[in-house]
Amino acid sequence: LSARRLDANHIYSVPHNSFSGLSSLRHLWLDDNSLTEVPVQGLSSLSSLQAMTLALNKITRIPDDAFANLSSLVVLDLNYNNLDEFPTAIKALINLKELFFYDNPIQFVGKSAFQHLPELRTLSLNGATEITEFPDLTGTKSLESLDLSYNLIQDLPTFNGCERLQKIDLHHNEIQEIQTSTFQHLTALRSLDLSSNLLSSLPVTGLHGLTHLKLAGNADLQELLSAENFPKLRVMEMPYAFQCCAFVSCENHNKLSNPWDKDENRSTDHFVKKDSGILLSQELLDFEEDPKALHSVQCTPAPGPFRPCDHLFGSWLIRTGVWIIVVLSLVCNGLVAVTVFVSPTYISPAKHLIGLLAVVNSLMGFSSGVLAVVDTLTFGSFAKYGAWWESGIGCRITGFMSVFSSETCIFLLTTAALERGLSIKCAKRLESKSTKNNVKIVSAFCFILALAITVLPLLHVGEYGISSLCLPLPFGEPSSLGFMVALVLLNSLCYFVMTVTYTRLYCNLEKGELDNFWDCSMIKHVAWLLFANCILYFPVAFLSFSSLLNLSFISPEVIKSILLVIVPLPACLNPLLYMLFNPHFKEDLGILLKQTLLLKKSKQSSLVSLNSEDAEKQSCDSTQALVTFTSSENLGDGPESKSVSSASQIIEACHSQSVASVPCH
Repeated sequence: LSARRLDANHIYSVPHNSFSGLSSLRHLWLDDNSLTEVPVQGLSSLSSLQAMTLALNKITRIPDDAFANLSSLVVLDLNYNNLDEFPTAIKALINLKELFFYDNPIQFVGKSAFQHLPELRTLSLNGATEITEFPDLTGTKSLESLDLSYNLIQDLPTFNGCERLQKIDLHHNEIQEIQTSTFQHLTALRSLDLSSNLLSSLPVTGLHGLTHLKLAGNADLQELLSAENFPKLRVMEMPYAFQCCAFVSCENHNKLSNPWDKDENRSTDHFVKKDSGILLSQELLDFEEDPKALHSVQCTPAPGPFRPCDHLFGSWLIRTGVWIIVVLSLVCNGLVAVTVFVSPTYISPAKHLIGLLAVVNSLMGFSSGVLAVVDTLTFGSFAKYGAWWESGIGCRITGFMSVFSSETCIFLLTTAALERGLSIKCAKRLESKSTKNNVKIVSAFCFILALAITVLPLLHVGEYGISSLCLPLPFGEPSSLGFMVALVLLNSLCYFVMTVTYTRLYCNLEKGELDNFWDCSMIKHVAWLLFANCILYFPVAFLSFSSLLNLSFISPEVIKSILLVIVPLPACLNPLLYMLFNPHFKEDLGILLKQTLLLKKSKQSSLVSLNSEDAEKQSCDSTQALVTFTSSENLGDGPESKSVSSASQIIEACHSQSVASVPCH
């Protein structure tokens, strides 16, 4: 008998001499039982045993002499137990080649733990969760695969004496810095996984032979890697898509997967678990044997329209359209806000809402302007700054302003539609209309509700930095998709309420009756706003629902153009409708211009009167000085007294004349 399977039998102890007479036993499975310690006496007669599995037990302690008679053991599996310290009994296994300690609460590994294991090729201490120091690998000259993932390791040593290492897994640790000499002597290294650490830089010394490199989950690692330093690289996972630009050819840029597909949204854990516990994946060997693979690099996340390599906007058509929207929205909304709030005319509740709408739309224009400026400053080299922009606070603020403006605009439009409907209803019944204070209260509630919704992505319900456009998009984490779907449903409900309100309003009016109402122009204006905004919102809602239904027939370039042009378009269209078709704007603007001209004229007249007064004072002062000079020369002369008296009369006349010319205030 060469193999014995005793797994999943609820065994809690192995009696003495249980395997007596099985001297030729090579493989023993004791996994998935209830053992609390290694059965030393029961295994003492298995001198030929080469592979033993003790995984999925409750082993908390391994005696020092547990493996004294198992010198032929090559593979030892102790995964999923309760060991809190690395057993010193391992030293007796001088022929051990594969050692697995996955998911054990090991806190410390002694410096001499591996010194007597010269044949060890695979070492797996992943999931120990308590190891904070890197174990001493002195003596493991044959080590080829090392897995220390899911621990608390912060620093890495120099891998001297481990020249045969081909695969290192250190993902999900707390490594902050790697020295230049850490991988310097690992000439055989082919696979390196440093995902989900705290790295901000990666030294490339000794990594020229890598074929697999995983760095995803290191948010502070924003530097671009050069393809010249990794000539053999075939598979790589990076924190940001922009770091793949140097490794992906221009032809592949146009063949990238749709970012709305779920394949791009797989988490880093999926890739990490795929290779866990394997010496060398078959993919690695395939890449070395397949000559076609030598000309391509599989890099994730892949760059694309939402994470571009060269230009943020991608085309001059989008770039020109965005700049036009930015200029019109800022200028036109500014004019509307000034004419509404600065004009001395009466501000009705509807006009108050139009003014608030202009202020909110200007925020949308400003956020689009920020994107346009970023596109200009990074023109042709967006990959250099993409990671900095996508993860920075500027992107979050831009996305915050865009979503806040969009949601507040919809809520204010809903309020305006309801207010117009209520005003018509009250006018027909000769009842008192809604006061301006009530509208102010509802408007404040609209701002608070929009603010609460906009803050959610900052609390990781959705995400602003999921793309370089800084908008929460329906791909990535499930929370992002849920946030977008909830947002679209809420906005659709608002548009439905507006449509029903205005449909009932027009249906209840007789022909020509609308023109008889006071401020009928505002009723028509809100109707135009409702129609225009509803038409422009339809593509956005369609895209969101299509992503929910996995409909990927729309190209990413079209989606990007809709988000950059169609979404902010109401910000410049709303004020233009008010300026071109509402008589209130022309009246308020005319009054403001007249006030401005009157103020200029009054200032000019004041300056003229003040200047004339100063001239008269100067003339009188010179006359007085002349009289004084004359009197000092002819002191005591009779004719002089006459001249003094005549000069005094002139001075009095000057003073009386200057007082009379001062304007009254």
